[in-house]
Amino acid sequence: MKLYLRLFIVVTFLGLTSCDTSKRVVNSQPKKVIVKEDVETKPDVVQLEQVKRKTKTTVNNTEEYILKFAPIAVKKMHEHNIPASITLAQGILESGSGRSPLAIRSNNHFGIKCHRGWKGKSVTHDDDEKGECFRKYKYPESSYEDHSQFLITRKRYASLFRLRHTDYKGWAYGLKKAGYATDRKYPQKLIALIHKYDLNKYDRIPKRGKKGKRVVAQNSYYKVQKGDTLYSIARKHNISVKELKSNNGLRDNTISIGQDLLIK
Repeated sequence: MKLYLRLFIVVTFLGLTSCDTSKRVVNSQPKKVIVKEDVETKPDVVQLEQVKRKTKTTVNNTEEYILKFAPIAVKKMHEHNIPASITLAQGILESGSGRSPLAIRSNNHFGIKCHRGWKGKSVTHDDDEKGECFRKYKYPESSYEDHSQFLITRKRYASLFRLRHTDYKGWAYGLKKAGYATDRKYPQKLIALIHKYDLNKYDRIPKRGKKGKRVVAQNSYYKVQKGDTLYSIARKHNISVKELKSNNGLRDNTISIGQDLLIK
C-alpha cells in the first residue's frame, strides 16, 4: 500500500511538471523598433535665410550711382535738352539707385515697358500686373538714351522742352501733369532727391568743346566753407558777384556751408 502511494505521488508530480513546461514562454524584452530617417532634399532655389550678403547703406549706394551715371545724364542733357538732374533723380527713384531687379537683370533704369513697336530684347517682370514686358538693354547708357527718346517722341511731353534745362521744378511737375507717373507725389520725390544730393549742379555743366575738352575745368566748382560770402568767393576767383549768382541760378545772396558753386 505504501509502495502504491509513493508511485502515485511521483506520477502526479511528473504530470504537473509536464503541464507547466508546455505553457507559452513570454519574452519580457521589448521589441526593437527601427525608425527610417527622412532625407531632406536640397532646394532648387537658394533660400533667403541662407543668403548672407553685406549691403551698403542707401545713401552710399545713391552717391555711387550718381558718380557713375552723372556723366551719361549730362551727355544726354546736351544732346536732348533734358535736365541732367531730372534724369538722375528719375534713375535713382525708378531703379532704387541701380539695385532693382529690373536694373540688374536688364539695365533698365527707368522702368520702361515694351510698348507697341519695340523690337529689342525684353524681360518679364511683375509690376502693375503679373509678368509684364519690359525692355532689356545691353548697356546702361542705352537705357538713358531710350529714356530721352521716350520723352522726345511723345507729344504729351512736348511742352516740357519749352522749359529751360535748369528748370528742374518745372520739369518735375510737368512730367506728372503729362502722365509720366501715377504717383501723386512724384514731382515732390524728384525735387527732394535733387535737393538732397545737389543734382541741379549737373544742369549747369557746360557742353564739351570740339576737341572733347570741357569749356570749364574740373576744379571749377567751389565748396562753400564756414564764413564764406558771395563777395569773398567772387573776389577770391576774380569774378563779379553778379556773374557768380548768374552761374548758379541764385536769386539772392543766400548760400550754405557745403554747397558747390560753379566758378568760371
